[in-house]
Amino acid sequence: MNNYLITISFGLPSLLSCTNNMNNDRPNILLIMADDMGYSDIGCYGGEINTPNLDQLASEGIRFTQFYNTARSCPTRACLMTGLYPHEAGVGHMTGSNMGHGYFGSLNDSCVTIAEVLNTVGYYTGMVGKWHAGNIRNSWPENRGFHYFWGIHNYIDSYFKVLNNCEVFENGKMVIGEDDYPASGASPDTEWYTTDVFTNKTIESIDKAIAEGRPFFQYLAFNSPHWPLEAHDDVIDKYLESYKGGYELLRKQKYERMKEMGLISKEWKLPDNIMPGWDSLSDSIKLDTEFRRTIYAAQVEIMDKNIGRLAEHLKRKGVLDNTVILFLSDNGCSAEPEEQIFGYQWGKNTRWNYDEWRRNSARRGASQGMAWAIASNSPYKLYKKFTHEGGISTPLIVHWPKAVKNPGSIDTKPGHIIDIMATCIELSGAEYPEKRNNVPVKKFRGISFANNIKGEKSAEHEAVFWEHEGHGALRMGKWKLVSINPREENEWELYDMENDRTEMNDLSAIYPEKRREMIEEWTRLAYDTKALPWPDSNNAKVIPIDK
Repeated sequence: MNNYLITISFGLPSLLSCTNNMNNDRPNILLIMADDMGYSDIGCYGGEINTPNLDQLASEGIRFTQFYNTARSCPTRACLMTGLYPHEAGVGHMTGSNMGHGYFGSLNDSCVTIAEVLNTVGYYTGMVGKWHAGNIRNSWPENRGFHYFWGIHNYIDSYFKVLNNCEVFENGKMVIGEDDYPASGASPDTEWYTTDVFTNKTIESIDKAIAEGRPFFQYLAFNSPHWPLEAHDDVIDKYLESYKGGYELLRKQKYERMKEMGLISKEWKLPDNIMPGWDSLSDSIKLDTEFRRTIYAAQVEIMDKNIGRLAEHLKRKGVLDNTVILFLSDNGCSAEPEEQIFGYQWGKNTRWNYDEWRRNSARRGASQGMAWAIASNSPYKLYKKFTHEGGISTPLIVHWPKAVKNPGSIDTKPGHIIDIMATCIELSGAEYPEKRNNVPVKKFRGISFANNIKGEKSAEHEAVFWEHEGHGALRMGKWKLVSINPREENEWELYDMENDRTEMNDLSAIYPEKRREMIEEWTRLAYDTKALPWPDSNNAKVIPIDK
């Protein structure tokens, strides 16, 4: 990879200059992100949900087993787009408030996106779906290098309609407003459903690039399977009898399958379950809880079906062979709300009772809750927002028929979402800029895994850093330091990831010097990335949503 730094001014390059600079050997890149999906939900990672299309991509590509996100939606998306740790990009927490420094709440002026970098070598750049990396206009994808954007800048709280603060935009113009009931998804005869519609628009965006004869970088950010629980009835029906055994059984079954598939070591133990025993629940709670998982599973299957549609379209267009498809999730499965272990309650934002939803100011829909989230992240500890393995581990599937040397292989290289920028730069032949609009930009942190795709080895990180909502972690080789409260030195735990990735045996007392070394390195990186000093949330400024 060429690491030479250049200075460029970011307006979008003209179509003529892009076409003239195009190298036809450069691969297309299709980046697909799921929202709140657990590490082991899909079939090729040991899951029970029907995902034949992702499973086929995995069988023809590579599965990474030690790839990491940042534990939360907004930071992951900022990190993914910039190759920086989220605090460096300005999104150390969420997008609704500005707490200064690393907690600005939107992409800052000291970072560039993958789209901005790939524009310089003639790529057509498109983005569809959920952005959630900044509500203010100068951080929108339309103003961060994407030639085409169709989707929602903020979060998405419905699959079947458009809600307040979740309006749909196309290239900076609102095209579907609050409380609109869009007429259709794929055709006038079908209902609107975000997963289907986002796929339709992604296909349109890809076709624009193909028509112009240009390689494309296409980012598709589904809101599936994030709550609320909403799916097509015919897919829900397929899972109605699937979860009678409960979440404890599912978790154990996935654990055993993952060992058989070679995804996890047979030496790693399954952590103790912290949920109420399934047999202790009343019949009514069992039925309610089963149905939640049923809809969640349907949401994942519908996403898989649409990914199959995309792959088939690329094949028909003759570009699948030289398209790098990357699929991953933004964080571990969600346990929201933790105070209600079986999930948000019904009737507030569901497909089946819109009138009640309109009268309810909370605008919260049903979710599957903590019990199923722990099963979704099996065999790892905890879930979304925590920096234990269940919160930060993501499946990563890489599919590239032209270059994958060992189809169906499993790669255990530890990696992080910061590596996506580095990989895209190497694949495209682009050069990372020194400045953006005359403002110096930070150098990306990631390491390309392009060599791994080709069956070769690449460099590994000396250290990987996490901080989110006061949860911290550091990975150095086989060692992992992790805490749910980094403010207190005695809260840090130390684990050997080679022998105990399920974080069962804290080695702090046995290796106190290693623990101390890693606490010092975590603290150094925390200040270097602007995660520290801790922000004062009491003085946070609310960031209005631009429209």
